[in-house]
Amino acid sequence: MKIKTQIEIYSLLVLLSFGFLLSGFTFVKDPGKDLVKTSVWYIAGPAIENQETINKVREEKGIIKVTAKDNPLGEIELNVLITSSDSNDGAPVNLPDDSRFVRITYKSSQLIKLQAREGNEEGTGCVHGGSHPRVDLAPSPNQFKTIKIPWTAFRQDGLPNGKLLNIHNLCKFNFVNYNPVSGAFLEIKSVTL
Repeated sequence: MKIKTQIEIYSLLVLLSFGFLLSGFTFVKDPGKDLVKTSVWYIAGPAIENQETINKVREEKGIIKVTAKDNPLGEIELNVLITSSDSNDGAPVNLPDDSRFVRITYKSSQLIKLQAREGNEEGTGCVHGGSHPRVDLAPSPNQFKTIKIPWTAFRQDGLPNGKLLNIHNLCKFNFVNYNPVSGAFLEIKSVTL
């Protein structure tokens, strides 16, 4: 009888331990999707690097690097889709209600405007033209800086009373240098949702 009781206690402890381990995994917060690791990046404007170079460096070194050409004319726009696509125009994603921010680790010699592009009404691609909810990324030329940007900071035209970003229809991010100077740079180590 004593042996049977010990086996039952042991079995109960094993089951409880197993249950505890399983429940413990549900409390581990998913670190999120890092767009530097998972997504193809696109570039437009007077940059030294092209799309192929940017993505090769990204795959080999885990970093995005963009440098303005000498005497650049126009803006430089670096963008990445939230959902992978074969083009620079993919379907939007519906972030969960408990998603509160995007975390970015970057280094930049100039002010960068970070636009969050929303998806179209059909849910097939991004909205093009006009302005988009955005925030400023302050220059940090000497060291990498990690910032958490709450979704509530993304407002139309960057205005405090501008329309709030709809995180349930998020298509892509545009990192824009509107006034690049020769040699201006932007390096991104992570963009985590």
